Amino acid sequence: MRLTAFGLAAAATVAFTALAPATAAAAASLPGTVSSGKTRLAVRSAPTPGSAAVGSLRNGAKLALVCSVQGPKTKGRVRTTDRWDRLISGAYVSDAYVSRRKAPPACPAPVVTPTPAPAVTPTPVPPVIVPPTGAVAVGLWVAPVPGKGTSGFRTVSRPTHDGIDIMAARETPIHATADGTVITVVCNTSGPSCDVDGSPSIKGCGWYVEIHHAGDVTTRYCHMVRRPDVVVGQQVTAGQRIGSVGTSGNSSGPHLHFEVHFGRPATRLNAIDPVAFMRTAGAPVA
Repeated sequence: MRLTAFGLAAAATVAFTALAPATAAAAASLPGTVSSGKTRLAVRSAPTPGSAAVGSLRNGAKLALVCSVQGPKTKGRVRTTDRWDRLISGAYVSDAYVSRRKAPPACPAPVVTPTPAPAVTPTPVPPVIVPPTGAVAVGLWVAPVPGKGTSGFRTVSRPTHDGIDIMAARETPIHATADGTVITVVCNTSGPSCDVDGSPSIKGCGWYVEIHHAGDVTTRYCHMVRRPDVVVGQQVTAGQRIGSVGTSGNSSGPHLHFEVHFGRPATRLNAIDPVAFMRTAGAPVA
């Protein structure tokens, strides 16, 4: 095997280190001799034949053996063994090619510093909101738009969906579901305007209206196509047109997002299932 300048230097270093006298490591080492015939014995960085070679020693070279460790089995000129000898340099040679009078002791088990477990940040659990009970429909109630709800109230896939979505064509009239007072007319969007179509990447309800009804019930109508047809403080009657279906705000297509709340102002804490309420009101939406 032809050695590079690095290999020769490394081999010389290994041999020199192995024979160095008067050190604490040398005092605790055992003598050994390379027995590899015409093949030079590879000195490796770890006790495996596949680890990096850090040098080599010719047949008859003297070694200072510190200890041995278990590794891949090797059949050599001296013995067949799974022991690899650590030299005082910290490198390893296969014990299958080492002649010595006494076996070196086993190397001490390496000290493994346990890696601290990464801190686990608990996933925040959204609070469980129990819808209030006791809401009663007073007077005549009608469905806000023709059609049936397609996306339900706080489903498993959409636990923060506080209403229902009713698919309807753009410009479909939206009706007040019962007599009441308009308390909110707002453009709610993270986009540039509610007068343009929204998208799923935009936040907000778009153009929306809230109406407060008898019995302390509040209804909300979202994603209108343009500014609603009513103003805050206006009295409306059941079935009166308050706006038109659109897709402003957080919306993927024309539809009405419809919510029912027991109380005012309308919040997540007082939202109730529109399907159940509208069924008891005699104006089913599902």
